[in-house]
Amino acid sequence: MEPEIPQNTGSIGRLCLATQSTLHLIHPLGFEISDAKLKRAGLDYWQYLKIVHHSSLHTFLNTLTPETPKVFFSTKANSIYYHYRFLPGSYLIFGKETQGLPAWLIASYPNETLKIPIFDNRVRSLNLAQAVGITVYEAIRQISTGEF
Repeated sequence: MEPEIPQNTGSIGRLCLATQSTLHLIHPLGFEISDAKLKRAGLDYWQYLKIVHHSSLHTFLNTLTPETPKVFFSTKANSIYYHYRFLPGSYLIFGKETQGLPAWLIASYPNETLKIPIFDNRVRSLNLAQAVGITVYEAIRQISTGEF
């Protein structure tokens, strides 16, 4: 949601292509989509990536049906991501790097908002691209093996 750092978005784009996932970008972005740092992080894969742009968070949420599995990620969540059962077609939704998800969204989806545990109090949060990689591959593992 509203990514601010082009290198994160480029890395996430590469991950999306590798996993045959669609990258949904919610505007406003903190950079130009043509940013050289974004392209460098995504290398020459960017042209093959399936990207959907949304003008706002509300516009994006309105494209999803109530039945669409939605999973949100926040350091403020109570549940840990590996205790959650991911479903095929799940949308994994992350906040912007500096602010995370809005409080109203976390409050609206308390059972679908998850965190990645951090075991050292000096670490406030993980890098966005790392968090996406961790959770995408856990979702793939669960869905492909049927193991929860």
